[in-house]
Amino acid sequence: MSLQLQLHGVITATVLPFKFDGSIDWHSYHKLLEYCAAPEDISAIFVNGHAGEGATLDAEEREDVITATRKFLQGTDKPLLAGVIPYSTQSAVHQARAAESSGADVLVLFPMPQFSAGGAISHDAPLAYVREVASQTSIPISIFQYPLKSGLGYSTETLIALADIPQVIAIKEGSDDIMAYEENWRKIKEAAPNVAVLASNFDWFLAQCSIGTDGILSGLASLAPDILIDLWCATKKGDLDAMRSISDRLYHLVRSIYGTPPRMDMHTRIKEALVAIGVIDCARPRPPLLSVSREVTNHIHAALIKVDFLRPEKSEA
Repeated sequence: MSLQLQLHGVITATVLPFKFDGSIDWHSYHKLLEYCAAPEDISAIFVNGHAGEGATLDAEEREDVITATRKFLQGTDKPLLAGVIPYSTQSAVHQARAAESSGADVLVLFPMPQFSAGGAISHDAPLAYVREVASQTSIPISIFQYPLKSGLGYSTETLIALADIPQVIAIKEGSDDIMAYEENWRKIKEAAPNVAVLASNFDWFLAQCSIGTDGILSGLASLAPDILIDLWCATKKGDLDAMRSISDRLYHLVRSIYGTPPRMDMHTRIKEALVAIGVIDCARPRPPLLSVSREVTNHIHAALIKVDFLRPEKSEA
């Protein structure tokens, strides 16, 4: 895939269904791709990220997910993004090379846990990390921006420096702070106008799209691809009334998936919703994540009814 690739529009970060024994449920995964990757207006697919529980997968499983998704996308021009979740630069290079050889078009580089001790604030360690991966691979890179409160979120200055690396074509902007988002959007587009800034915070989709964005990258697109497509189309038209109306519909899903602590359960909750609407067979995550309570599941079902994803009688069954 050319380094001139430009990411835009709605990009689905796929969840990954498992069987009750913890193995990957490939049948459900194919059904999921038919649901959230096949729609014409989904512009790209992102696997092996947080939504796909990439940190719990072994090397062979990560490669198998990329290979299976690449096969599904055959005959389309949709880029395939693959997460790199490393604990060392050496591990990052190994994962990146394996992802490229398995068929990924873009590498999504997560920050390393070591950066939480201040490394994300300065340029040096993040730049050295991304430059090393870039020097060892030949496909484009997207930077994964963490919430600032995590301690792993990069400063605006660091993001600008990362955007200056020729292989970097996009930033998944997940600062989870609308003031930081606006600052990053403005400064990155001023310094590197060809680098895509992708809205990624579920709490702020309406605000992010109103400020400016090149697209939406979210695990929520695994559950509600059509609603996010509608939001993106309204954004491109500058139709604020339509954006507000669509955001009103999204609100119920967002609250049920992300509104109740702990947020680490958010992708398990998406899988519970996908089970309820018949897309996948099992919502069980891999440890250390745990299944959600019946109370949480009922809240999700109620939200699905409000957005017409589920009929009341089916929820009660």
